[in-house]
Amino acid sequence: MKLKHFFILFLVMFFSFASVVSAAENAGERRVRDSIRVSLVTCDPGKEIYALFGHTAIHVTDETTGMDLAFNYGMFNFRSENFIYRFVKGETDYELGLQDWTDFKASYKARGITVYEQVLNMSYAEKMELCRILFENYKPENRIYRYNYFYDNCTTRARDMIERSIPGGLNYDCRWERKTYRQVVHEFTAPSPWVELGIDFCLGAEADRKLDEREQMFIPSYLMDAFSRATAKIDGRGELVPVVKSEEIAVEVVPEDDWQFPVSPLVFFWIFFGVGVVLFVVQLVSKRIFWGYDVLLLCLQGLAGILVAYLFFFSIHPTVGSNWLVMIFNPVPLVWLPFMVYRSNRHKRDVLHAVNVAVLCLFILLMPVIPQDFNNAVLPMALILLLQSSVHLLLRPENRLKSVERMFGKIVRDTKNKLYNKGKQ
Repeated sequence: MKLKHFFILFLVMFFSFASVVSAAENAGERRVRDSIRVSLVTCDPGKEIYALFGHTAIHVTDETTGMDLAFNYGMFNFRSENFIYRFVKGETDYELGLQDWTDFKASYKARGITVYEQVLNMSYAEKMELCRILFENYKPENRIYRYNYFYDNCTTRARDMIERSIPGGLNYDCRWERKTYRQVVHEFTAPSPWVELGIDFCLGAEADRKLDEREQMFIPSYLMDAFSRATAKIDGRGELVPVVKSEEIAVEVVPEDDWQFPVSPLVFFWIFFGVGVVLFVVQLVSKRIFWGYDVLLLCLQGLAGILVAYLFFFSIHPTVGSNWLVMIFNPVPLVWLPFMVYRSNRHKRDVLHAVNVAVLCLFILLMPVIPQDFNNAVLPMALILLLQSSVHLLLRPENRLKSVERMFGKIVRDTKNKLYNKGKQ
């Protein structure tokens, strides 16, 4: 019996000791868990064209090891070989970079950009999994990726890495209005209408497709809003909890107003159109083509057309291969210009302006039904080109409109008579 009692006492002492050891280990594990913090970082839009929509990064800090890093999927090198050509073609490579958090904040403060942090509600295992994924991505053979401004950018990469580390993923409750890529882009280009015109010039009909919630998360501020409403199960178990534990401003600055060209593209091109109407009348009355103005328009049309046509036919960027502007902006006027001048000097008929008039008229008539949202400045642009090409047709000897000639001739004669009579008085 004594032996039996001794054995029972031994078991009680053993399991009591094991419980104490287990409790100590759990306490140590909790301390480790508490030392790691993961945040989604969102930066306000900047002045540079590449920062126009803002930026996203992941901030990981560990008080135990002293790690305090920003994982930045938005690193690129302007000096890399053929950067501009590769960017236009859609073959730009970005990479994951590691930055000291203090340096990261200092760089954005120097640029006058506010930075927000959303501390994520993740378990220790989820944080460790995210760190594993990020450091695996940072290996030289993995860190470079083919950048795509709508589908695969610094924001979508940060989102995807966080989602991969949370079992069961995230549950989003955005309830946003369904917008198109163009509408989302316009929210950020509205203060810079000339930049907006340039972007609209490149985007085609595909950019006017309605997006779902996930597709709109390519914008940093949209992802920030999505995370603020998202929920998930810790370690894939239990009840849904908010993904964001707390929010704070890491860098706070007062944004400065940028200088903008005082005249918007819409106003500028309607004024240009007014000048074109005056020149149209003067050329008809004088029966003389203003070749300087004519060549200028054809050069501008052709140069803009080189960009539009290259994006349309060769670029792998999304949404640029469906651009209906290629109808009126293509390299044909620029390529044909020397032949037109040569034939005109020899008083030979040329078909360029006849084709231009036909295409421009067709485009203007079809604009309301073409499935593409054109910038407001496109209509006056098309009308400017149409007026000048029409002059060439109207001044052909066989196409001169006698009624128009008589009308303008009468105006000129009446004006001369009035001036003559005033002079006599």
